[in-house]
Amino acid sequence: MKAELVNPFITATKNVLETMAFIKVTPGKPYLKKDSTATGDVSSIVGLTGSPNGSFSISFEKKVILKIVSNMFGEEITELSDDVAEAAGEIANMVSGQARQELEVDGYLLDGSIPSVVTGENHQLRHITEGPKIAVPFTEDESGGNFTLEICYES
Repeated sequence: MKAELVNPFITATKNVLETMAFIKVTPGKPYLKKDSTATGDVSSIVGLTGSPNGSFSISFEKKVILKIVSNMFGEEITELSDDVAEAAGEIANMVSGQARQELEVDGYLLDGSIPSVVTGENHQLRHITEGPKIAVPFTEDESGGNFTLEICYES
């Protein structure tokens, strides 16, 4: 998979979380993900149509999404709820928009679907294509919590 199709999502993820949740995150080394089990407790997945078709997801550990949503709402959130799930979907929506704008500059025209959110331990993420899944682990700098971005395009 071309780095030019992955890097805009990494950049957008960092930008959205710094701007909307006032947190710093550090991406790790991308790897090929072979299973469908989410790495976190709350995941958002967005389908991408165009050239190429694909999808991406963001899967947050509980402590990271609670920190993000607490910062976004300006009050401490201590439990997963519908509001937390909705915020996770909105984060994915913002990442999608920023990444697709950057991809458009490079000649890729993609539309994004409305995010779907899945919660719970060991839930499954089904990408809409059968292509390889590139996973990018992130660490939230203050808490040391983790989340993972996955990108999958048609082969």
